[in-house]
Amino acid sequence: MKKNNVAVGGVCKSTQGRDAGKYYIIKEVLANGYVLVSDGDCKKLAAPKKKSLKHLHILPEREDAIGDKLAAGARVFDSEIYSALKKYNAAQTTASDADAE
Repeated sequence: MKKNNVAVGGVCKSTQGRDAGKYYIIKEVLANGYVLVSDGDCKKLAAPKKKSLKHLHILPEREDAIGDKLAAGARVFDSEIYSALKKYNAAQTTASDADAE
């Protein structure tokens, strides 16, 4: 994982902890290798989760519309984040269903 890929609005997947395998959108990049992430469902924008970069797999994809809004300080709704992550969670569900068979 390269830290220079970390950007507001970027998509990441948790690799450690209770939330392993869950997808998030990066809300804010903090100092010392931490980021604030939100999924729009359990972790809302009002109370994002603080995660270490070493516990995340940063995907090359970025949700540009959400990232631009967050960077500009515009209002972003949790439903926008949830909808943007649907395709990642759907792919994960399909893969886990195939593994179960």
